[in-house]
Amino acid sequence: MSGVERISEAFASARADGRRAALMPYLMGGFPDLNTSFEIARACVDAGGSLLELGIPFSDPLADGPVIQAAGTTALNAGVTLEDVLGLAGRLSHDGVPVVIMCYENQILARGVERFADMLQAAGVSGLIVPDLPLEEADATVAACDECDVALVPLVAPTTPDERLEQIASRARGFLYVVSLTGTTGADGVIVGSRLVRAAEEAMDPPAAV
Repeated sequence: MSGVERISEAFASARADGRRAALMPYLMGGFPDLNTSFEIARACVDAGGSLLELGIPFSDPLADGPVIQAAGTTALNAGVTLEDVLGLAGRLSHDGVPVVIMCYENQILARGVERFADMLQAAGVSGLIVPDLPLEEADATVAACDECDVALVPLVAPTTPDERLEQIASRARGFLYVVSLTGTTGADGVIVGSRLVRAAEEAMDPPAAV
């Protein structure tokens, strides 16, 4: 089953359960550590998550707010790598959970677009979100993801003009990520990120520096 098909099945299952929307919790891969982030991910699915968005720690996360930035820094300081997070994604995918990876374009270019897409496919990843990849520069990434059956999910903002919105939507795979606020991402919504990362930090003893 392709990534697009796995994502579509997750949305269809949510509708069949009578839910108006599928819930996709966001987690920073490797925060507070790899094993705990796996347990948190499983708990999110058990609590009703239809899909999971898994962030790759990065040194310059321009689209993330302070909570997620700090969680990524904690993971990086602990030595968490892209390969570690993809291993985590593989464990979740093996359990039948559609996983969408969120990372930045530099992390893709450093490995090469085709190789990166191959890595996602090998891990059973369903989709990819790249917040700093503009439409005009997306052709190679779209092609590589299509070749590996990984859904490249584009983003639109409240300020996106209608004509550009149509262009971006026509390239969407799986779903269209609609950012509800201008600026960096924050707490709560159908895709819930910062609040869940904060909850993970608050549950630690002693807490991490987030």
